[in-house]
Amino acid sequence: METVLSINNLTKHFGRIKAVNNMTLEVKRGMVFGMLGPNGSGKTTTLGMLMGVVNKTSGSFSWFGELPKDEIRKKIGAVLEHPIFYPYLTGQQNLELNAMIKESTPANIPKVLEIVELSDRKDDKYKTYSLGMKQRLAIASALLNDPIVLILDEPTNGLDPMGIAEIRKLIKKIAEDGKTIILASHLLDEVQKVCSHFAVLKKGNMVYTGPVEDVGKGGLVIEVGPIDNQLHSALKNFHGIVSMKDENNHFLVTLQEGIKSQDLNKYLFEQGIAASHLIARKKTLEQQFLEILSEAPTS
Repeated sequence: METVLSINNLTKHFGRIKAVNNMTLEVKRGMVFGMLGPNGSGKTTTLGMLMGVVNKTSGSFSWFGELPKDEIRKKIGAVLEHPIFYPYLTGQQNLELNAMIKESTPANIPKVLEIVELSDRKDDKYKTYSLGMKQRLAIASALLNDPIVLILDEPTNGLDPMGIAEIRKLIKKIAEDGKTIILASHLLDEVQKVCSHFAVLKKGNMVYTGPVEDVGKGGLVIEVGPIDNQLHSALKNFHGIVSMKDENNHFLVTLQEGIKSQDLNKYLFEQGIAASHLIARKKTLEQQFLEILSEAPTS
């Protein structure tokens, strides 16, 4: 696949604060790439550098194999801040104004309004729009130039559950049209539901990157119980356990890769223990995310 974005040791310091530290990654065409991390992890700063609104301290990045410049940025649409439009203009009029500023053809406006499902509200004033509609109009504005890449910073921030569902549906729809999407989020569920690949950021450091479909691969997570001293002692002596903790009157154990729940059950039976509760769980993105953050260096 074609490399859309290549980042090499990209760094941004604000005085002594390392907002982004030696980030290196590649985004291929057609990916929905999520930058996942808690607030203050460097997501927004990274997107700001990629769009030229934040100056880098060191390192480099390229779009479509070329150094960033105005002509290249025209292939990229972005929603980096809270959407800002004129409240007393209609959705249509706001997009006409944005098209003029971006030097894009107004002929694209009906198409982008249809994509974001605002055609029936195009003649209503912006001040009457819900927060979700305002976010969708911002995405419509970012699509006016028919960009190859769409960048979204916390696209569901502040939305109610219905608004979140609408934005997720829209992101999937845009991705199906062949566009590459890069989004920053602190919401695990958002990344797991809409992204094909993701990176985890912690205090400016990229500590993990990979496909979302790989989440859950590796060692099985098993619920076994009920909790008692005999079971606890037996589990501690089982060679195939990576970690163990208490959860809701059960032990939650992570097995080494290649060890199956049947192996654990057989071992417990040989120890004279008949577990009344033994269920295999797929590791969630939340579990993997927390494991990554706990294992990653803090500086």
